Amino acid sequence: MTNAMPSVRLQDLTAPEFAAALSACPVILLPLGSQEDHGPHQPMGDFYLADVLAERIARRAWEAGTPCFAAPVLPFGVADYFGSSPGGLALAPETFRRVLTDLLGGLLRQGMRRVVILNAHGGNVPTVHEVTLALRKEKGLVVPSFYLWKAARQLMERRIGASARFGHGAEPLLSLNMALRPDCVRPGAATAEGGALLGLRVKDFGALDFEGLSVDAPVEFDSVPKAAIAAAWTAGSAELGAAVADDLVDAAARFVAHAAAHMD
Repeated sequence: MTNAMPSVRLQDLTAPEFAAALSACPVILLPLGSQEDHGPHQPMGDFYLADVLAERIARRAWEAGTPCFAAPVLPFGVADYFGSSPGGLALAPETFRRVLTDLLGGLLRQGMRRVVILNAHGGNVPTVHEVTLALRKEKGLVVPSFYLWKAARQLMERRIGASARFGHGAEPLLSLNMALRPDCVRPGAATAEGGALLGLRVKDFGALDFEGLSVDAPVEFDSVPKAAIAAAWTAGSAELGAAVADDLVDAAARFVAHAAAHMD
């Protein structure tokens, strides 16, 4: 290792290089993503964005004085309403729980106790909480989870206000994809209409509309109304996405520094 900032991606380092870097007690970022339907105009693999942002966050943290490395992204999330979409690949909750437990256990075995999860999939949230709560109970270790898209939405709302543009397949991922992987965004408008089940209109993920009341039902993304996608498509922009990505990287890097100061 040299005095210059090393590569912050674990997959780019040799084992001896990373072993030498551990003397600085770095924070390890563990990015989690998904491979799922985001509508007809956005790529399925939002794990790619999680990977890109993890590297940027680690670099920003280093630049601000907190040693930080990004582990390889886990590209598959918990099954969550997308099994009907060709190309969607997901893990059962129990499988995801065991994989995440093993990954965190591997880091702990190697002496890395400063870990921050960068989560990029809503379906992961309950299982991430279950696994990290078990770690706290068993080992007294706190592993926080920074939910990238939730934070990105909050940061984007500071710029454009609350809007019908926010939702699955819409903002904030639309503008982020336009900024960070524009070649994968497709032109064209998406239909806003959803489907029906049991003679009732599909209201949202896993919900039907019965006389204005929500009734839970096994409904997947192919039948969900896509009003947010339709609203976002004409308004999303690479400029907005780049600005929010930078805000997100700054905020996450500040959180990494804060967490590092309280993780011993």
